Amino acid sequence: MSETLTVIERRIYNYLVEYLKRETFQPSIREIGTRFGIRSTKTVTEHLQSLQRKGYLDRTPSRSRALRILGLNLSPETYTIPVYRNGVYEAADEEVEARYDLDRSFACSADCFMVRASSDAAGLGVLGGDLVLVEPCEDAGDSDLAVYECDGAIQLRDSAEASRSAAHGSENGGAAPRFLGVARALLRTLPRD
Repeated sequence: MSETLTVIERRIYNYLVEYLKRETFQPSIREIGTRFGIRSTKTVTEHLQSLQRKGYLDRTPSRSRALRILGLNLSPETYTIPVYRNGVYEAADEEVEARYDLDRSFACSADCFMVRASSDAAGLGVLGGDLVLVEPCEDAGDSDLAVYECDGAIQLRDSAEASRSAAHGSENGGAAPRFLGVARALLRTLPRD
């Protein structure tokens, strides 16, 4: 798994994972096409071949429903969540520091990912080095903890502070932070004595 997936490949991959967690068999090419509004079975086959070439699944072309997801826990109670270096979302596999199987009560969707906080977020309970579970979304709500990437550093801010910082950064010509999503959980390793 070293190449970045296109948007449709990522959606098909997530669909396959969810389908295999629910069922004991794989979806047919026609079912995949129907799910994504793709009329041509050849186009679906090309997407599956691309996923295979990129190392995300294995297929037996001569057999019906012969898909196997590689390197993934297919338990229906968990999502496999990648930890990205430097907040690089949907990055190539070499940017994945680790993968964790998290219960669905913590990880609210298969699109969630984790990043490592670069520094302490004063008053927010986040310490530098904490792993932050991020739910990608368009914008943060009033009570959300927003997660940003700016020059390779991961920053967490409450929504009000984030709005002020974005305005301040653009006024001073500084790099505007890139919004990644909202924090949903933290994973902190406690020191060993």
